[in-house]
Amino acid sequence: MKGNVSYPIYSITPFTLLDYTHKSACILWFSGCNMRCLYCYNPEIVLGKGSISFEKTLIFLNSRKNLLDAVVFSGGECLLHKNILELIGKVKKMGFLVKIDTNGSKPIVLQELITKKLIDYVALDFKAMPAHFEKITQSNFFLPFQKSVRMLIESGLSFEVRTTVHSDLIDKNQLRQMIQYLEKQNYQGNYYIQHFMNGATTLEKLGFSSNEIERENLSSANIKVHFRGK
Repeated sequence: MKGNVSYPIYSITPFTLLDYTHKSACILWFSGCNMRCLYCYNPEIVLGKGSISFEKTLIFLNSRKNLLDAVVFSGGECLLHKNILELIGKVKKMGFLVKIDTNGSKPIVLQELITKKLIDYVALDFKAMPAHFEKITQSNFFLPFQKSVRMLIESGLSFEVRTTVHSDLIDKNQLRQMIQYLEKQNYQGNYYIQHFMNGATTLEKLGFSSNEIERENLSSANIKVHFRGK
């Protein structure tokens, strides 16, 4: 992975009420990613280099004690960074709840975080089923993703599954297959469909994405489908 590991963070969102349900939080955006999703609208983070050291970040977080409930580790892919367990451990010791946003490609790191009880909530990106995974992500990490799904389910840790949908890349039949897949893994809970943001700068130039999928009733007995963004 390119970039100076001494400066892992691309930028910080100092306050949000949207990324951790019912909690006030900040977001640490880690540079770099091992996927190149066609619809990615954070190309400057995925392709760019970090500019903020974790020492500087800890100073910021110290100033937010008793003001924020949680810290969100996002990206890019935050679990790529070699010192991520140490960094999350320090934030946890400061008294913050910790949420991670991950593509599921680093199940060994995820398992260690779970075992050491360093994380409180996970947002897991479900990119696509195997037939479309490589095209959409430009990677071959479906099997590691699958390990992460099973691990999270077995752990009992609070987590959500989410999928970004561009109508040219994922249709309702594929989404139904993804829901069936989650059911076979014994997942129960919320599944968030995030609409592609038309007009955003993305890694690949894509056409207009329709939101017609929202008209479909995709929820099952065990999985509640929610739509985010329009």
